[in-house]
Amino acid sequence: MANDRLRDAILRNGLTPGAVAEKIGVDPKTVERWITQDRIPYPRHRHAIAAIVREDEPYLWPDAVTPEKASKIGQSELIRLYSRRSSVPYDLWGRLIERAQKRIDILAYAGLFLVEQDPRLVDVLRQKAVDGIEVTILLGDPTSDAIERRSVEEGAPGVMAAKIRQVQHYYNRLADEPRVKVLYHDTTLYNSMYRFDDEMLVNMHVLGFPAPHAPVMHLRRLNGGDLFGTYSDSFDRVLLGAKPQPGGEVAT
Repeated sequence: MANDRLRDAILRNGLTPGAVAEKIGVDPKTVERWITQDRIPYPRHRHAIAAIVREDEPYLWPDAVTPEKASKIGQSELIRLYSRRSSVPYDLWGRLIERAQKRIDILAYAGLFLVEQDPRLVDVLRQKAVDGIEVTILLGDPTSDAIERRSVEEGAPGVMAAKIRQVQHYYNRLADEPRVKVLYHDTTLYNSMYRFDDEMLVNMHVLGFPAPHAPVMHLRRLNGGDLFGTYSDSFDRVLLGAKPQPGGEVAT
């Protein structure tokens, strides 16, 4: 059986088996066998190919990385654990935004602190979008039950919806930028997520505690790991149910 995933990934990146072989230092016939006979390369070659075609190893070779191995690699994806969001260095947020070259994704209920700690954030996101970076911002739907429930759990009814409406005024300034999407979700969030290419800050939610007082994980994706991918998949699931307007229909 052929490895169609590998074949497709190579072609999508404008490459040929011969070009891949040259980049990683093997015979072109070896790459052909990896494709046509679905042979599994050595780990060092899998790492190199996955980096070249920008895909995860488990996607290209599902049988090559066992769940145990993926879990072990996933542990190395954790760069640092902060006991609370307020402990995350201010300049780390700026560095992650500045270094992003492909995508910036924000999933929160409000995330008001981002624009409060850096009044230039909206202008920075606009310029990143002009430079070709896709920016996706998922805010909580202020009309949803999930938002009011979160406010009540924090002992401040109505506050979360007010924060969302406040942050809307900032992001509405990006409405004319085609590479920026601001959508709304009614998901009960277990974490807020801030993804910058292959790095992510995950702000865990703790019942009864505001987000600034809850832990944050700094993750960096590694080929074959499963921790970063778990949270990325969660972001994508929320995105599928997001709406262009509060109280509106799901975006398509």
